Amino acid sequence: MRFAEVNKKDIIKPKACLGVRHIQAVMLFFALVLAYGMRHFDWNMQIQSVILSSFFWGYIVLQVPGGELAARFGGSILITICIAINAIGGWKLVCACRVFQGLSQGFIVPSVHTLIGKWAPVEEKSRLGALIHAGSQLGNAIQFLISGFIADSWGWPAIFYVNGICGAIWTIFYIILGSDSPQKSKMISVEERLYIQTSLGQVGEQKKLITPWKSIWTSLPFISLIVVHCGQNWGFWTLMTEMPSYMKQVLGVDIKANGVMTALPYLAMYLLSFPFGYMTDFLPNNGWLSITATRKLSNSIGHFGPAIALIGLSYAPAGDVTVAVALLTVVVGLNVGHITGLMLVHLDMSPNFAGTLLGITNGSANVISIIAPLVAGAVLEDEF
Repeated sequence: MRFAEVNKKDIIKPKACLGVRHIQAVMLFFALVLAYGMRHFDWNMQIQSVILSSFFWGYIVLQVPGGELAARFGGSILITICIAINAIGGWKLVCACRVFQGLSQGFIVPSVHTLIGKWAPVEEKSRLGALIHAGSQLGNAIQFLISGFIADSWGWPAIFYVNGICGAIWTIFYIILGSDSPQKSKMISVEERLYIQTSLGQVGEQKKLITPWKSIWTSLPFISLIVVHCGQNWGFWTLMTEMPSYMKQVLGVDIKANGVMTALPYLAMYLLSFPFGYMTDFLPNNGWLSITATRKLSNSIGHFGPAIALIGLSYAPAGDVTVAVALLTVVVGLNVGHITGLMLVHLDMSPNFAGTLLGITNGSANVISIIAPLVAGAVLEDEF
């Protein structure tokens, strides 16, 4: 399932520092900023838990089909449809809208991975992948940061309108700038196209490949990746859904300060994505560690680090906002390791089918995303 091995001496990097591949990466980055920013609300604990869970009822359905469709028809059209749909439009009605929103967003992560597999040279895969996936963290941070101010000034419906306008603007720009691959891009230089194709072993005519389902489902490394992704989602979405309530109910922080403090951990994760991305390119590119060892190191930091910090949080003095926010920032910030760890393993395993592989692991992991908010809502009935 791998591309052909390429001699590094045959790879000639373009002289220009920035190229069309970077434009694609920035557009995909903003796609995730918008997609993840369109997922937050402020109701009581039980209703909020159901609403947050309802998004994933639709989201998981199209993960695997999304990966397959991206591989067959190209990821750019699916991402354009996704953001365009999410830019359009009692709480039970909101749940119905959220299921539809989740359905449309089911395309986005597999499509993003398919496009990374086409646009990111091997030597730059970690940094471009980290840049793009860090968009989800910046989206979370921005939404937490501004939602409190928007809701306080104009009411919570204004949050939908702001997201919708931003999504519409992104859609227009991506229709103009986006492309499925270097081969289909009308903007890219011959030099940059050859650099990407040579690095990925894609020089020459590209054939449509049949998905090797048996090899996928009988691969122990891939099955272990599903397990790791499920564990990641349990911790991530429990924190995501309950952190605002923790700030408000336990620490007594008002809505504006709540948004700012809840955003800090995700801003930390976004900022750390840059050194992590460069580190996980530098280590294998310079022969210090293999790609597999680099992914394991990154993933270990991304999981064991937050686990230790969470244990520390349980011993934090009651009502001490500074200590609690500092520890939560460490918890979420260090979780950046999963971006340069498990999230890029699909591309290492099989660049040709990265979207499909991520669709499977992400779909499986998001079953946990349905369960985690509901479990938290059931456990925290007293709402302090």
